Amino acid sequence: MKRMLLAVAGADEAVDMDGGQVGDTTFAELGYDSLAVLELGNRIEQEYGVRIPDGELDNGQTMRDVVAYVNSGLAEGGP
Repeated sequence: MKRMLLAVAGADEAVDMDGGQVGDTTFAELGYDSLAVLELGNRIEQEYGVRIPDGELDNGQTMRDVVAYVNSGLAEGGP
């Protein structure tokens, strides 16, 4: 997930992407705008085959939220 986040919009240098806090930091706090979050959703769909309906991801969510969503989708029959 960190690889995808860096690919869609980079990262604020003040954020330790390898540290423990990044999983619980909202996308807005990481500096990701709605377009970057939309692109993240598109990349997740392409790479993992988990369908993410429009509006399901937003800037108030955390990376941990998205990982849980993807894992749930994979458990329900994704690739």
